[in-house]
Amino acid sequence: MRAIRAGSVYFLWVFAAGFVLGVVRELWLAPWLGARAAELAEMPVMWLVIVLAARWTVRRFTLSASVPTRLATGMLAVGWLLLAEVALVLGLRGLTLAEYLGGRDPVAGTAYTLSLLLMVAMPWLWSRAGR
Repeated sequence: MRAIRAGSVYFLWVFAAGFVLGVVRELWLAPWLGARAAELAEMPVMWLVIVLAARWTVRRFTLSASVPTRLATGMLAVGWLLLAEVALVLGLRGLTLAEYLGGRDPVAGTAYTLSLLLMVAMPWLWSRAGR
């Protein structure tokens, strides 16, 4: 049960930061730098958010250091994130899922996928770093 609460809160931290940064990216960075460069410029900030959110979540919920608990926390957070992204992006942009996925930049999309993998692993990686 603790991993469910922790994963949900971890998602909320990352989603909130991503939402704010996404607005900045779309309104100011993308018109100035282009879509790919804007997404790539946002990535290091999101990686920092992921690290800090995972660290805070692990400490706040005193998660067990077991691999299944830590990975379940990360997977739940990413699951919530993907659901929220699909709901918001498709709802706000009026795209189908196929249109959205087909329109992703291959370079920025790869960086985004790596960010999701980092988000899944970070609660576990944080426990390893703390040893």
